[in-house]
Amino acid sequence: MRAPASPRHTRPLSPFALILALAAAPAIGLGIARFAYALVLPDMRADLGWSWADAGWMNTTNAFGYLAGALLAARTIDRWGAGRTMLGGAIACTLSLALCAGLRDAALLNGARVLAGFGGGFAFVAGGVLAAGVAAREPARSSLLLGIFYAGPGLGIALSGLVVPGTLALAGPGSWPLAWGLLAAVSLPLTGALILGLRADTVTGTRRGAKVSLVRDMRFLLAGYALFGAGYIAYMTFMIAWVRDGDGTATEQGLFWSTIGLAAMASPWLWARVLGHGRHGHAFALLCAITALGTALPLVSDSSWALFGSGALFGCAFFAVVASTTAFVRRNVPPPAWGRAIGTLTVSFGVGQTLGPVAIGALNDALGGLAGGLAISSGLLLLGAGIGLLQRDRMAA
Repeated sequence: MRAPASPRHTRPLSPFALILALAAAPAIGLGIARFAYALVLPDMRADLGWSWADAGWMNTTNAFGYLAGALLAARTIDRWGAGRTMLGGAIACTLSLALCAGLRDAALLNGARVLAGFGGGFAFVAGGVLAAGVAAREPARSSLLLGIFYAGPGLGIALSGLVVPGTLALAGPGSWPLAWGLLAAVSLPLTGALILGLRADTVTGTRRGAKVSLVRDMRFLLAGYALFGAGYIAYMTFMIAWVRDGDGTATEQGLFWSTIGLAAMASPWLWARVLGHGRHGHAFALLCAITALGTALPLVSDSSWALFGSGALFGCAFFAVVASTTAFVRRNVPPPAWGRAIGTLTVSFGVGQTLGPVAIGALNDALGGLAGGLAISSGLLLLGAGIGLLQRDRMAA
């Protein structure tokens, strides 16, 4: 089914401009609605009297919603089209941010986080389908175009880093509702950009195609991706608390978070060749290993270079890992099955990031600090890289 039709008088966007507009969806759904919680977490935890496990639940329930969205996305794309599915997901994420600004009850806050996750799952799977289709228009630049879409969360992360720490510092303890409200406001122009992009270009979702044995043919990538989901999300949940516990100022917290976002935005140009020429699970494994290295750096040294080096390494690689899975799908799955394949991978990813925050939050409670959880995160990412190396392209299986 077609996305919203473009007006007759509107010139279609170039693939580059269209991919920039589509990247607004993951910027909202993941960069802001999912990851900015780490910036607000320390103030919410102190104000509401939460344990680390309680704080982890806010991202675990978000991941439950994301998992549900990923499970339903392919069917919704078949019925409503990828453009409408993605836009609906982005709007749901923006609404959830506004709800978090007005709630204090833990159950209701977790409900709002479920809505954000559900919308993020829709936006990410449908957006991935559309991005793969746009990239196919320009084979010579397809890896760069895919990378730009998956760098969208970097924009959301960078904007969050500019807005939230300073707001909390100026408004004082207990000002986290204001931070959520500002994040909702930041999401509105991004939603507008997404709407304009969809209206200016006719983009289509894919219909359900012939059956492909996705689980069997992608079993190592699926397993590695689940471990990646568990490892990366723990870092993104607790690292601002790590910086704050190390006496990091609001400025340092904002700069660290923005470093992750800016590095993610640079990743398409860093890894386009790897994504374009990599075969089997090699690109996934390499990028997952780099993410693991970034996660481990703060354990090696408590210096500023280690902290910001960690943010830069992690940021430049972690969403390139996601792009590598879509590149694998484009090589190995016929276009009519892209939605189902990306949805299957996203479900695996979602299982990992559902379990990661609460499990590692409980470990942090048991150990009385964040270092043990950070070490486990790095280990999960390395294990995911090792399993990813076993994945073969279908024609070589």
